[in-house]
Amino acid sequence: MSALSGPDGRLRCPWSVASEDYLAYHDTEWGRPVHGESALFERLCLEGFQSGLSWITILRKREAFREAFKGFDPHTVAAFGEEDVASLMGNAGIVRNESKIRATIGNARALLALPEGESLALILERHRPPEEPAPQFLADVPAQTAESRGLSRELRRHGFRFVGPVTAYAMLQATGYVNDHLAGCEFRTVS
Repeated sequence: MSALSGPDGRLRCPWSVASEDYLAYHDTEWGRPVHGESALFERLCLEGFQSGLSWITILRKREAFREAFKGFDPHTVAAFGEEDVASLMGNAGIVRNESKIRATIGNARALLALPEGESLALILERHRPPEEPAPQFLADVPAQTAESRGLSRELRRHGFRFVGPVTAYAMLQATGYVNDHLAGCEFRTVS
């Protein structure tokens, strides 16, 4: 499937015209550079929560996630204990998966334990794929790449969880380290 016309007549990636939530995310966030460790940490956590679910589920719960995980401040999340896990498991506003909740807390701790001079941004940059021609069709967009497999391995080596190659690739896409807007998408070159 190639780019489709949205409600305003502008051509977009076909997945984005399925709902207003997707449309707003596609037009203003997806594939745009994300800066700052907390912002990158949030995206990593949300991609982990999305594993096995539809992204629309996460988008619609994003504000509840932000509230529940205190703005995804890594220092705050790293200090969460068993009472916080129990509270999060009772929070209907988020995805109540204990493994993913514990992984998020563990990932905050892993982020803070990175060696001096290391950062999530630097790790992502090391796994940025070379720029390729724009995909023409949705079927041309891979679910994972050699770079995302390498990113997954490196993150796991640092103690991160729920960061498999597909999740790692989604992270690269969502944070602008790869541009998978289709060739016909009018938002491909918007920054």
